[in-house]
Amino acid sequence: MIGYFVGWALGKAFTWLLNKIGLDHAVSKSGFAKQMGHTHLPNLGGELVKWFVFIIFLQVAVNILNLNVLSSLLGDFVNWLPNVLVAIIVLFFGVALAHYIHMKIRETTKMRGMIVMGGVIKVVILYFALVISLRQIGINVNFLESTFLILLGALGLGFALALGIGLGLGVRSHAEEWIKKFKKNL
Repeated sequence: MIGYFVGWALGKAFTWLLNKIGLDHAVSKSGFAKQMGHTHLPNLGGELVKWFVFIIFLQVAVNILNLNVLSSLLGDFVNWLPNVLVAIIVLFFGVALAHYIHMKIRETTKMRGMIVMGGVIKVVILYFALVISLRQIGINVNFLESTFLILLGALGLGFALALGIGLGLGVRSHAEEWIKKFKKNL
């Protein structure tokens, strides 16, 4: 019970601190608020602190009661919890950043190719945020990385073929003339 109240107090203090430094106001001014679903970041941070402190107190209480198996499980969970928090933060800001960059690209240009490129950049940022988050919590992401490299190679090959065919057909009429000039110069 004491752990919950200590966690609650620390969570409120953290929320107050984040409000005092103006985090929520800065996020809403930057345009990130719309991209993050108008999440109140100081409240979210305060709740995370509260429950993290509570779980630490719970683990200490289980140690005092000498419940070895539960104590070991809670100890492992408490050791793993910072990784989960970092993964959530990386994923949260990765999604916000991807949406923000996509929004800025759409606002600043009307070129069709750049709008498509903005969508591609958004997907790539989301992919990297997901991979980093999954790796942070201990999930093996080798399959995702390999798949990304295969897709990147396939896109590069497709681009190279399209460029080669396009240039080949475009300069076909001039090719004979260039070859004759080349042979003359030899």
